[in-house]
Amino acid sequence: MRWTLPNILTLARMCLTPVIALLPFISGYWPKVIAFVIFLAAAFSDVVDGYFARKYNQVSDLGKLLDPIADKWLLFATLVPIFWLTRHPTILVNYRIPWWGSLPVWACLLLVGRELLMTAFRFFAKRRGVVIPAMGAGKLKAVVQNVFIGATIAWFAWKDALAAHRWAGRFREFWDQFHGYVVAVTLAGAIVLTVYSLVLYLYRYRALLKGGG
Repeated sequence: MRWTLPNILTLARMCLTPVIALLPFISGYWPKVIAFVIFLAAAFSDVVDGYFARKYNQVSDLGKLLDPIADKWLLFATLVPIFWLTRHPTILVNYRIPWWGSLPVWACLLLVGRELLMTAFRFFAKRRGVVIPAMGAGKLKAVVQNVFIGATIAWFAWKDALAAHRWAGRFREFWDQFHGYVVAVTLAGAIVLTVYSLVLYLYRYRALLKGGG
């Protein structure tokens, strides 16, 4: 087995995922800032490893196996602190999201369930000789989803920073509202695109579900 740069980047992303998931649980804003930076690096590596694999003809069976696992591992792991912290505010810090309050259980089940269903559907299609590539809606869903996760981790850091420094003024009020709305809107966008992309995939490959080729 030959270790290529894309595969190394994918494995590094998988190793960093538990760190990203655990840091937000540490009190103070610096652990959350570090988690945000590491998440950006992990999300960027997802783009870079695919680019290098195609450019340098380093697409491998190992990479095809690891890359979707790494993506889903990152999603599942980062939803854990987001779900917990938005539901359990501390005495000093309230991490709740504007409009939403906490991250709904049904939203978590939808985001995670969609990934599991698409993985099973791709496996089912491959056994019938059909490879289901990523479509534009799916790629856009992944982007908006990552923006939501990154913005939420940064939201946690911002709330801790406010509790520590007691900032006041117009900029503080503006950023608090703006940042909160970014988190709320990207969550709504991720949910809509999750449903839309799943329906699109199932409709486009509906012949497989009917037993046809």
